[in-house]
Amino acid sequence: MIEHSLNILGSEWIIIIFVALILFLGSGQLPGAARKLGRAVSEYNNAKTDFQNQVKEVSNETVNISGPVENERQKNEIIAKSLGIKPEGKTDEMLKKLIEDRMGQKKINDSENQKQD
Repeated sequence: MIEHSLNILGSEWIIIIFVALILFLGSGQLPGAARKLGRAVSEYNNAKTDFQNQVKEVSNETVNISGPVENERQKNEIIAKSLGIKPEGKTDEMLKKLIEDRMGQKKINDSENQKQD
């Protein structure tokens, strides 16, 4: 039996793909298509970098508790920071409401995850 197979290596595939692109797009549109592809890759890399930086910002916020809390405000600030809420510029009532909302979301998400299991 005769086997028909293409014994083409990696660099030869690149040439075949390049020739197919020239035939498909034409030599006039190929530079424009390459520019668009380059912009798309650049935008993807920028978005990926921004996302990684945001994740680092959130994960770098550690809560340091050196001893017992002295008042209700300090306790709420510690809880808020552990939940990813920035307490600066917020009143005690606003802070309590944000904590309650965030805790409610976590309870809802936890119960939904348990239902799915």
